[in-house]
Formats: sequence, C-alpha cells, structure tokens
Amino acid sequence: MSYWRLHYHLIWATFERQPLLTLEREKMFYGVLYKKADELGVKVHAAGNVDDHVHIVLSIPPKLSVADCVRHLKGASTFAINRMDGSDAQFKWQAGYGAISIGERSLPTVMAYANNQKEHHKDRTTRNIYERIDDE
Repeated sequence: MSYWRLHYHLIWATFERQPLLTLEREKMFYGVLYKKADELGVKVHAAGNVDDHVHIVLSIPPKLSVADCVRHLKGASTFAINRMDGSDAQFKWQAGYGAISIGERSLPTVMAYANNQKEHHKDRTTRNIYERIDDE
C-alpha cells in the first residue's frame, strides 16, 4: 500500500442557494455521504451544513481526482434525496464546488469549522476562505 495524506475541505451549495437541506434531506445526505465515501476509499473526517450548502473535510486517495470524488458524492446524494418518500424529485446541487487542500496540522481546526457550520452561520463567525465556492 502506498503512503498518502491528501486532505481537502470541500464546499458545495444547493441549486440557486435555495434552502433545500431540510432535516429529513440532511439525514439522507449524511447517510449517502458516508456510504459512498467508503465505497470510493475516501475518509470523511468531518461534515457540516446549513440549509443551502455543505462542508466536508476528507482525505481522497491519489487514485481518485477531487473532481471525480465530488461528482460521485453529489450524484449519489441527489439520487437518494430525490427518491425519498414524498419527494418531488426536484432536488439538485448547484454546479461547481470549492476545494481547499489542508495540511496535517490544520486538519483539526478545519474539522471543527465544518462540524460547527450551523453555529458559525447563526453567530456570524464564518471565515470567508472556508466559504468560497467560486471566484466571485
């Protein structure tokens, strides 16, 4: 087995930043996230969300590109959420995502930030660098 330590903070939003991540959808998202990550050989260190976007801190093996990892996670979660009981099959993620590489020493700090998304947004203590999804 090869040695690797490739840590990332990924951020992506719901379509048009609509507040679509209800409690039920959130539960489905996390179930799918951890299952799909395990299938891909990705280690999820932390994850958090608010109603219009998610933050995930993970380690992606070198055999898998960041783009492919995001594609699989977004695709699997969209599929599952749209097949929930009572779903209108209209849930989708916004195109694109933010990806920040993380050093080993910064990992605990970024994990805490992701885990505490609801509090950061409620208290207005978000950090711009960790909230970026695009160049705008």
